[in-house]
Amino acid sequence: MTVDVVTFGCRLNSFESEVIRREAEGAGLQDTIVVNTCAVTSEAVAQARQTIRRLKRDKPGARIVVTGCAAQTQTQMFAEMGEVDRVVGNDDKMRLEAWQDAKAALTGAFDVPQEKIAVSDIMAVTEMAPHLVEGFQSGLPRVFVQVQNGCDHRCTFCIIPYGRGNSRSVAMGAVVDQVRALVDAGHAEIVLTGVDVTSYGADLPGAPKLGMLTKQILKHVPDLKRLRISSIDSIEADRDLLDVIATDDRLMPHLHLSLQAGDDLILKRMKRRHTRADAIGFCRQVRTLRPDMAFGADIIAGFPTETEEMFARSLDLVAECDLTFLHVFPYSKRPGTPAARMPQVNGRTIRERAARLRADGEAALLRRLASDVGTTRQVLIESATQGRTEHFVPVAVSGGTPGAVHAMTVAGHDGERLLT
Repeated sequence: MTVDVVTFGCRLNSFESEVIRREAEGAGLQDTIVVNTCAVTSEAVAQARQTIRRLKRDKPGARIVVTGCAAQTQTQMFAEMGEVDRVVGNDDKMRLEAWQDAKAALTGAFDVPQEKIAVSDIMAVTEMAPHLVEGFQSGLPRVFVQVQNGCDHRCTFCIIPYGRGNSRSVAMGAVVDQVRALVDAGHAEIVLTGVDVTSYGADLPGAPKLGMLTKQILKHVPDLKRLRISSIDSIEADRDLLDVIATDDRLMPHLHLSLQAGDDLILKRMKRRHTRADAIGFCRQVRTLRPDMAFGADIIAGFPTETEEMFARSLDLVAECDLTFLHVFPYSKRPGTPAARMPQVNGRTIRERAARLRADGEAALLRRLASDVGTTRQVLIESATQGRTEHFVPVAVSGGTPGAVHAMTVAGHDGERLLT
């Protein structure tokens, strides 16, 4: 074994894990397991701790290095675990030098014993280097390009800014070059990803926005077949982005929205910048520009002070915005956040509301599947058994080359996927 990476959390973490693997192996680390943690919920942190203990039991000779958002926000907790040999910061994990230092510390190459902790001040990070991981992404039908990291907003429930730092962006030219390289390598679909993608560019010269970035990609990489955006904050959607949605069908008709709640008072207490009317109005505006647009959304169940009437407005929002894909998060109290000091909702009530939201999400997906029957969709083949339509709806397939895009007529569905 050289370097194994165990990943928790979001797609961005999955992408970064491959950078970690490349840099750690490049530094010469051997017999090392890196645990790339997530801090978004207390359950995610607990799962990481349990995994660390299990890994040490299963592979007692391996060194264990912990990094990621939870390592950044709860550094001392991980450092105090006897199973952990080193804790590396969330920005440091992307740098070869950090892994060279880790190797030296773990092998005793320094003249004096080293501290377990190698975590710098994430809030002092102001720039972002591009990372292209062609080896990891070769052969994958859908590949990711990280265009942004961090977040300047301070939603009252969220610990992520303290794990990721402030918003910073990759220069447009570097992003275009990465997309071009991936398309030249044969990839049909590119996903732009980050922590707060719609804040893209505010820190760059001229302050270009996400819409300008998408226009530049589509203009300068004409062979790109499909472009997606991982998740957006609708209140930050700029005019150029709306223009691309309306005019270029290579931008896929699927947007995932950071909505979080459907009640205005809860949104205010979350310190969100949009209202319920803003969310509904955005969905209607986009569907005017692109009638076949499909929406997904993040929604939190059981935020502090949420009453049954307030929760009902989140349920209603699924129908009002005609959401197809729901990511439901039972509220998780994160120490150090303002929401943790607010009156909490009973845990059983949180779980019950999350279950009701998920049931509404399942019903919404069923409606979407039924509406697609009889249509012809452009399906990206993901594997020998599954593909995805332009709208990100899963399709059962039989065979085919991963990465190829085929027109398929939908004959039915099985409750989870379309059938052709």
